[in-house]
Amino acid sequence: MSRITIIAEAGVNHNGDLELAKQMVKAAKESGADIVKFQTAKLESLVSRYAPMAEYQKENTGKTESQMDMLKRLLLPYDDFAILARYCGETGIQFLSTPFDIDSVDFLSSIGCRLWKIPSGEITNLPYLERIGKLHQPIILSTGMSTLYEIQEALNVLYDSGAGKITLLHCTTEYPAPFETVNLKAMLTLKEEFQTDVGYSDHTMGTEIPIAAAAMGAVVIEKHFTLSRSMEGPDQKASLEPVELRSMVSAIRHIEQAMGDGEKKPVPSEMANMTVARKSIIARKMITKGEILTEENITTKRPGNGISPMKWHEVLGTKAVRDFKEDELIEL
Repeated sequence: MSRITIIAEAGVNHNGDLELAKQMVKAAKESGADIVKFQTAKLESLVSRYAPMAEYQKENTGKTESQMDMLKRLLLPYDDFAILARYCGETGIQFLSTPFDIDSVDFLSSIGCRLWKIPSGEITNLPYLERIGKLHQPIILSTGMSTLYEIQEALNVLYDSGAGKITLLHCTTEYPAPFETVNLKAMLTLKEEFQTDVGYSDHTMGTEIPIAAAAMGAVVIEKHFTLSRSMEGPDQKASLEPVELRSMVSAIRHIEQAMGDGEKKPVPSEMANMTVARKSIIARKMITKGEILTEENITTKRPGNGISPMKWHEVLGTKAVRDFKEDELIEL
């Protein structure tokens, strides 16, 4: 099984503070994640002044304002992403940021991004998809809110534009997402339908669902994290704190080890236990030489270093080759 790529999604949980973003880079590295991901946008290209907040944003922030007013407090300027990309390199974790408009695609490309994460909300944005496809680089495409038809249309645009390898992420676009809305089996439907690698972008509370996705064959796991869920912001409540992120990464690494190659055979560590755990044909009571072996004078007990009970019917009816004490291994 290939190594699962774990993306620690910082998103906008830094609340527009570069120093907090750097702390998140360090926390993601310490958790064992492979990638720390942010969100890059030019405010005027992302949202109109009339766009309302989502209901979950109102609930999670306790505010009612336009998306533009909310995002003004959350987005980092382009220059900060160049600093973060360098800081990630110094820290030893891969930098990634989701662009939310074409200008941001071009900017991230200019600072060396060579892997692209397309968010669910852009899956129907044809000019945006074309711009990323024309970079001829690998893509991770989230599919929240999407039908199979919409996913196929997006893939057609990306491939026709020259996109590199595409990995599809199943997700539920709700923050936090109730467990009953996850439909984790849909991840397998994506794999079968589109013949691509698949993964899972998680918005549920806790770590159980991404761990389950890893066991089901996800090659990418993305999970929001925060320095503290008590911080202000629309995504904080659906995010893991650093100790929880570390625990999730550890569990997924254990899943990787446990998946194996699928071949059913005893592993070396089991071999020593065969004698202890299996049984042999033994004397149920004293048996004299020449006595007929029957169900009355033989039985099966541990240890398993004698004649296998699978030869039971071959042993029944034969004559004892010597005297046997009770519990002694039968010989033929």
